[in-house]
Amino acid sequence: MAARSIASLSLSFGLVSIPVRLYSATSASETISFNLLAPDGSRVQQQYVSKATGKVVERTDMQKGYEFEKEKFVVFTKDELKALEESPSHIVEILAFLPDRSIDPVYYDKAYFIAPDKRGGKPYSLLKKALLASERCALASWNWKGKTHMVQVRATDDGLGFQQLLWGDAVRSLKDLDIEDAHVTENELQLALKINEQGEADSYEPGQYEDIEKKRVLEAIDAKIAGKQIVTPQEETATDSGQVIDLMEALRASLARNAKRTPAPSRARPAAPVAELPAKPRKTVKRAEKAEAPAAAPAKARGRR
Repeated sequence: MAARSIASLSLSFGLVSIPVRLYSATSASETISFNLLAPDGSRVQQQYVSKATGKVVERTDMQKGYEFEKEKFVVFTKDELKALEESPSHIVEILAFLPDRSIDPVYYDKAYFIAPDKRGGKPYSLLKKALLASERCALASWNWKGKTHMVQVRATDDGLGFQQLLWGDAVRSLKDLDIEDAHVTENELQLALKINEQGEADSYEPGQYEDIEKKRVLEAIDAKIAGKQIVTPQEETATDSGQVIDLMEALRASLARNAKRTPAPSRARPAAPVAELPAKPRKTVKRAEKAEAPAAAPAKARGRR
């Protein structure tokens, strides 16, 4: 099915106006959802009830209002709401050109694409090539349904992305979490960097990864349709939260395990050698004996789950 545009816009690029059409970049059609059913298996219908009378209110009788004080509302008619949602202009004004990766992804909201409309092909292509050549993106202002949004226009070889951004007051700060800046030794840092090198890739390739949870749910649905009993998946044995983990030993084990795997397809660089740092001696014999304790440890871990 051909993509359907959401709106016709005009992207203001200096004194150049680029007619474009807006398209949603994402699709919810692949989302798995379950319906609410009555005990007899029939669908249930949502109803709205008046808090004052307890009676059901039909949608055609509903009004929209803004609560300016506790339980006090100013009511807007449908025409008034429509006037609020209508933007005074369909112009998207470019305000600045920023380095390509200067916007923190935490500010990303809804994703769209823009494609050239009639007579917009050449200026659209010009803007795309200028952004690619300068390794910059455009920051623009967009009025949509009564709200002003900041958007990032970024270029790819295929066209222009149109990323709606969150306002600053809508994003929390990591500083509010009071995260401890724990001491890390140079040896630990070097091992961590080697693990990073082993997993390096030039870009995110969605086709290389699989939504295993979605696959598991779909398999359960197919089994249910076929009349089979759904079996609860076996829980993995949890690590004892009270166990003291030797960070250096864990890093070395990770490095050795990754070295046996196939390198990432998007990077030809070979994995860094493992034996560049001196081996760390084991602490005590008692610790080794404790690690080999039989049968009781897994059962204890499952119990804590």
